[in-house]
Amino acid sequence: MKALDSSKTYLITGGAGFIGFHLSRSLLEKGARVVGFDNMNDYYDVKLKEDRLAVLDAYDNYSFIKGDLADNADVLRVFQEFRPQIVVNLGAQAGVRYSIDNPKAYMESNMMGFFHVLEGCRYFPVEHLVYASSSSVYGGNDKVPFSTEDKVDEPVSLYAATKKSNELMAHAYSKLYRIPVTGLRFFTVYGPFGRPDMAYFKFTKKILAGEPIQIYNKGDMYRDFTYIDDIVRGVENILCNPPAENEKGAFYKLYNIGNNKPVKLMDYVAALERCLGVEAKKEYLPMQPGDVYQTYADVADLMRDYDFKPDTPIEEGLARFVEWYRDYYEEK
Repeated sequence: MKALDSSKTYLITGGAGFIGFHLSRSLLEKGARVVGFDNMNDYYDVKLKEDRLAVLDAYDNYSFIKGDLADNADVLRVFQEFRPQIVVNLGAQAGVRYSIDNPKAYMESNMMGFFHVLEGCRYFPVEHLVYASSSSVYGGNDKVPFSTEDKVDEPVSLYAATKKSNELMAHAYSKLYRIPVTGLRFFTVYGPFGRPDMAYFKFTKKILAGEPIQIYNKGDMYRDFTYIDDIVRGVENILCNPPAENEKGAFYKLYNIGNNKPVKLMDYVAALERCLGVEAKKEYLPMQPGDVYQTYADVADLMRDYDFKPDTPIEEGLARFVEWYRDYYEEK
């Protein structure tokens, strides 16, 4: 396994996003040159994205380009100007439930946007393309833990369908144009500077405001919550280790990055209550369309190839998030 090479130029799409911000900051701390690319849309609070960028802008080795993945000219311009050796595609329209309300945004960003990134890697050859997939591709699979060898042809949301489509597109481009590509199926990422549309973030806001939180499927759900620092370490391990040609003639690999330890939703809520020192008011509701009962990552390949698996306990990760939240929003 090769160590991270700080002499490379890393292009990170979704650079103002949650994972993009944390990965960028870690790479910058190691001395790498990072180019961030983001359209700064208003899916959630733009100020949070701007504050992330303010942290990154303090580094001399950081460049930020505002552009849209759905605009091919924007994407190709960045490839031509910066000639990145390694590309990390984190830019996408996120959210399972929002995909029911606004499907067009997912087709533009997740499908056309990823196509434009693949074209950039084709015409301005890169050493490695790493892209974000999602545990959502597993849909309602009953077999656990979820393995990258499992059949994932029955998505339960358009978001999941776009992520599965990304995997197929990436494989085709790797095979056709010999582009080394690694896909990463992330499992419920949480932590400081996180996404306000995520349950733990919304729960924190409502609990502190004395408002009831909505518990779906009456709390009978499990998630493989993965702390952001573990995600960053996992991605960094992979960046400078492009896959070799496989038996099908593609330079392609797929990994799960999850905590390998599902937590019941009610236990997660209880841990958050302890961190906040406040008991939540709860409203129990049925399962929402597009949601799944559980997620559970098989990370055997990640452990075999990189001797690494996420391991931050929920209590520790949530405590760090709550500390950040109180500081950022000046909660007492």
